[in-house]
Amino acid sequence: MRRATRTPTEQTAARAVGAALQSAPWPLLLAGVDGRVRWVNTAATALLPGVDAGTPLARHAPSWLADAHARRDRQAAGAIAGRALRAEAAAADDTAGVLWWLREESDEGSAPHVPRTERERARFLADVSDALLACTDPRECRGSTALLAVRHLADAVVVVGAGRGARPPVAAAWRGGEVVHGRLAGNAAEVPGLAEALQGFPPVPSRWLDAAALPSWMLPEAFGGSGPDTGSDALGGSGASGGAESLDGPGSDGGSGVRGGPHSAGAPDSADAPSGFGDPGALMVTPLPGRGTPIGALVLIRRAGAEPFTEDDESLARLFAVRAAAALSAATLHTEQAAVAELLTRDTLRPGLRCVDGVEYAVGHRPADGELGVGGDFFDIGPASEAGGETHVVLGDVCGKGLEAAALTGRIRTALRALHLLEPDHQRLLRVLNAALLGTDHSRFATLVLASVSRRGDAVAVRLTSAGHPPPLIVRRGGGILAAPTHGTLIGALPEVSARTYETTLRPGEACLLYSDGVTEAKGGPLGTDRFGEERLRAALAECAGQPPEAIAERVQMLVADWLGGRRHDDIGLVVIAVPRRQGPPW
Repeated sequence: MRRATRTPTEQTAARAVGAALQSAPWPLLLAGVDGRVRWVNTAATALLPGVDAGTPLARHAPSWLADAHARRDRQAAGAIAGRALRAEAAAADDTAGVLWWLREESDEGSAPHVPRTERERARFLADVSDALLACTDPRECRGSTALLAVRHLADAVVVVGAGRGARPPVAAAWRGGEVVHGRLAGNAAEVPGLAEALQGFPPVPSRWLDAAALPSWMLPEAFGGSGPDTGSDALGGSGASGGAESLDGPGSDGGSGVRGGPHSAGAPDSADAPSGFGDPGALMVTPLPGRGTPIGALVLIRRAGAEPFTEDDESLARLFAVRAAAALSAATLHTEQAAVAELLTRDTLRPGLRCVDGVEYAVGHRPADGELGVGGDFFDIGPASEAGGETHVVLGDVCGKGLEAAALTGRIRTALRALHLLEPDHQRLLRVLNAALLGTDHSRFATLVLASVSRRGDAVAVRLTSAGHPPPLIVRRGGGILAAPTHGTLIGALPEVSARTYETTLRPGEACLLYSDGVTEAKGGPLGTDRFGEERLRAALAECAGQPPEAIAERVQMLVADWLGGRRHDDIGLVVIAVPRRQGPPW
């Protein structure tokens, strides 16, 4: 059969249509039945960085869109970078693929799309769990909760967090507006059902709550927002902690502050506050259940004339609240643990001094892959307590990872600092430390290496003792590498410990490397199964002979990182002790 050819006029029209679609303000993308993108316009590329012809849709598009395409749905809704979007499929066929058209939810200006069928509800709740459990910050989680609820459950939503004071944090959203963060502007008792929800009482049925009794500071106008009827989503006023998060996400240039100042995500500061939402017609308040006590409440508002909340709506809202509360609890716990981890890491991995008595030091650390980035490595550089004394250096590794390991490293580090002031002998010091660890109620042990450094004219005397740790490597001026002949038993596991101390002298241009086994045991290479090993480490150090300690530490870390190639690894820690080539005061 002869294939039809286009006339010049049809070709010109096709080019014009293609150019118009390419420059259209709405994101458009064509995806084939194989899940790969075939064409995107400029707006889609800006919305989904990385998406291009030939790339899998699931790699750069959100899961809700990729899943909808795989199911061959005709429409889908979700969020991208904080923007509430609806996607609709057009011109679907097995040859050309599916053309997805994405637009803002606010473009509709209609009532929320409430899931009605059991299948829609199950999919909605599953999408809620996927979206919210990805949030690791409570503020972000409250904002995402408000955004999801206003798209499917109500015309305006206020998510009230649990606060120790009288003004708990809130996130508010309305259809066609923005997500606003701040603090409750008034007394929770003024909002029907809110005080009871925050105290953990069962939710009051919506038909028993008087929406007309809502205080003005709980309506979208009070948050500086406007309803979809006005076509405006700008905020007025300015604020600090009560700032606004536009639908482009936190920190975008599109948001300004909240009316009422930094502590009132509510009351307008003038009579010309934006209007458009109208009178509230229905109200629902449900607690966000926590562990024993609520962690907040969800306030859903529908405008006058809208469909009131049904029993099915209330049941769906309670299920939604359970998922939102679980995500908010997880985000709060993650934030608290991250703060503790940061404090512990800052204490146990403090770089210390870079130059003491003409001896230079450099440290490097890369924690093992983990949720909080908290490993078991620790190090410390403690200057001498008196002139001409020894500077004490320690690099250690506690069994395990996480907060418990970090807490133990802090105790060991503090104990070592105190013991160094009383006991200069490494072996006796390790015996005292071992007895102290055995007397605690934990089952973890540690390995470490001690170095005591003192200036002796142009040279530097170093005493090295390993307790179950890899022996230090000494880099001589000519490029020779010597493994210090020191070894010993680990700490905190056996009633008795033994260790051998090695004494050496570093000349100008020479260095000593203390390192953890995460360096030599890093698995990578072409197949990803070979260890970095001591041989490669020695070769790297030989190339660094005579260089400053910072250069040596950076070189080793770079080589190990390249060897890993992004694979998972154990804690990587190292300390470099070096005598500079140039003599005299370092200042």
